Amino acid sequence: MNAIEKGYEIFITGLVQGVGFRPFIYRLALSYGLTGEVVNRSDGVRVVIMCDSETAGRFADDIRKQAPPAAVVRSVVLSETDAGPYGGFTISPSRNIDETITEVSPDIAVCAECLSDLDTDQGRIDYPFINCTDCGPRFTIIRSLPYDRVNTSMAPFEMCQRCASQYGTMSDRRFHAQPVACNNCGPVYTLRAGGTEVTGISDITGIISGRLAAGESVALKSVGGYNLMCDALNEEAVAGLRKRKQRDMKPFAVMFRDIDVLKEYCIATEEEETLLLSWRRPILILRQKKALAPSVSSGLNTIGAMLPHMPVHHMLFRKFSTPAVVLTSGNLSDEPIIISDPVALLHLMPVAGCVVSYNREICNRADDSVVRMAAGNTILIRRSRGYVPQPVVLRSDTEGIFAAGAEQKNTFCIGRGKAAYMSQYIGDIKNVATWDFYTETYNLFSSLFRFNPSLAVCDMHPEYLSGRFARELAGEYGLPLVTVQHHHAHAVSVMAENSLDGKVIGVIMDGTGFGTDGHTWGSEFLVVSPSDFERYTHFDYFMMPGGDAAVSEPWRMALSCLYGCFGTSYDFTSIRLFREIDGKKLASVIEMMDRGINSPLTCGAGRLFDSVAALLQLCTNSSFDSEAPMRLESAIGSSTMDYYPFSLNGTVSLTEMFDAILGDIARNDHSLVPGRFHNTVAQIILAVCISIRNDTGLDRVVLSGGVFQNSYLLEKSLYLLSMKGFRVYTNNQVPPNDGGISLGQLVTAAERRRLCV
Repeated sequence: MNAIEKGYEIFITGLVQGVGFRPFIYRLALSYGLTGEVVNRSDGVRVVIMCDSETAGRFADDIRKQAPPAAVVRSVVLSETDAGPYGGFTISPSRNIDETITEVSPDIAVCAECLSDLDTDQGRIDYPFINCTDCGPRFTIIRSLPYDRVNTSMAPFEMCQRCASQYGTMSDRRFHAQPVACNNCGPVYTLRAGGTEVTGISDITGIISGRLAAGESVALKSVGGYNLMCDALNEEAVAGLRKRKQRDMKPFAVMFRDIDVLKEYCIATEEEETLLLSWRRPILILRQKKALAPSVSSGLNTIGAMLPHMPVHHMLFRKFSTPAVVLTSGNLSDEPIIISDPVALLHLMPVAGCVVSYNREICNRADDSVVRMAAGNTILIRRSRGYVPQPVVLRSDTEGIFAAGAEQKNTFCIGRGKAAYMSQYIGDIKNVATWDFYTETYNLFSSLFRFNPSLAVCDMHPEYLSGRFARELAGEYGLPLVTVQHHHAHAVSVMAENSLDGKVIGVIMDGTGFGTDGHTWGSEFLVVSPSDFERYTHFDYFMMPGGDAAVSEPWRMALSCLYGCFGTSYDFTSIRLFREIDGKKLASVIEMMDRGINSPLTCGAGRLFDSVAALLQLCTNSSFDSEAPMRLESAIGSSTMDYYPFSLNGTVSLTEMFDAILGDIARNDHSLVPGRFHNTVAQIILAVCISIRNDTGLDRVVLSGGVFQNSYLLEKSLYLLSMKGFRVYTNNQVPPNDGGISLGQLVTAAERRRLCV
């Protein structure tokens, strides 16, 4: 060893396992001519090199600059070490380090190199599970850390001689690719239909293509669970699948052959195109340009569009005559996506008539992620495949905190140091199957991330099942229990994502959330800090006649809003909507409000959108969550700046607005109402934020809540607030809907714990 050479340790944390990081380090070391080693540890990646200090510094910088595309380097720490000397540069066996962990890679869409290998690589020609260090399943196959084959569902598949050679050859693209396999040694697909079984992939893809061309459906096991597919251009096929799946009007996602075909049917910006083609490959909500089968979107002007992300998807499109297929979750109504082969045969065979599975276990189920873009902002609607379990990095220490999340669109969150690990989308935890998914996933996350709870936090709502889980966990381990108001958690989720401290203006718009006054909140203007909040104002309260029935029957909320604005003497039958409601039922609901029976108070913005959609008869009875607001947004016509009057008198009064809306309807100006209504909500947001700024001096605004999945409203609000000098922040890493609640709960609990120390 030269006199100037020493041993240097470089320790890297972040998303650095399962993304080709060790082969990258190996190749980088070879290019420098260095000796040493790289090793996966449960807490990160450790590199030791023998060189001078200048070279060590350049090497560390290149790690940051040249890391693999799917890697996320959080920190690179360089220090001297007594290790060495080494005879060359090697990849050493992985090591566990106490209870510390590193990040786990989300699943990565198949890369271009592997797609090319499908035609050229002997042993992997038409291999439907082809992968390398840059792509393939990750989170869905892992059981424990460190990320090594033995700790994944690939463990039962012994590599053939050729795969083992590639796995062990440092210069090979499949060097230490944990799922590496080929036609000779890897998982295989099996098609089952009508009592017959087919195993050859060429035969399977041919049969699937023929079934889709004949207007039939197929259940296909994908990376995170089963999907149902049919020809997206065949109305009879789509309507039939909708009927058999019992999925009323909720839009289907559509997978297109490639980006060029997608752009024939959808309008996509350059930013949207980049996201569609990224390794995450989410479903992206896009405006429709060319018609598919009418039952795909059920009258909406948007499509949930996606591109192939598994090798088998690309292989299928080579044989499909159709350029687009419906690809929807394979599940029973309101239950989690199916991952079990026997369960799929039992429940999906009657729906599809054909089930295509493979003999590798899915360890962690993951739905397709759903994303929307507005004003350059990424709006995560469902955070799952391609995003989970990548953590949100925080300013605060969240070690040992468990955040139970909400009741609907549930995710939970666990804290490890300054990292928040949010679960994949779990759903509405109201049935046994989803509840089991919730508890199973908590156990998996606890084991995978070596989580030892020291504090539990949940929503204030006394009847949420997520809250029950948190209370039971606290009781079992003798933990402190913290409750966080629903909309406070929404606001803090944005603050956490954007590293905001101090106080901000919180504008939270959603359908429901238990308030400190015992009523249902959902149009909240707050002064917020991570630990606490003050309610500044909100929309006027209205009754929800029939309770939850008012959510599924928006006409009830329309009736309630007019009842609240204009009183009992109002002639409701002067409005077409109410003339078409059964008279006895209408009278019964009015009497319910007159007597205050089963008519809880709400100021939820979601219910306001419901009421306007119902008045326009766009949606009088909802068949799926948020149908009415979605149809109202879809009905916005030509751009307009017009808005309806409103007043701020302690609360936000909407009487003038509803009077003006009824005037437009009476004049048959229905087409003007959706745009003017959305503009009014944006103007209210601006007016209240100005009022709060005048009173407090605050100029930072956070926007959250499910209503801000509405891209028109979000864009309009961002524009108006920015023009008046506000600094505006939104959710980008977690959903603004209740799927992001757990992050806000986690950070609020961490801050309260810090203040109590």
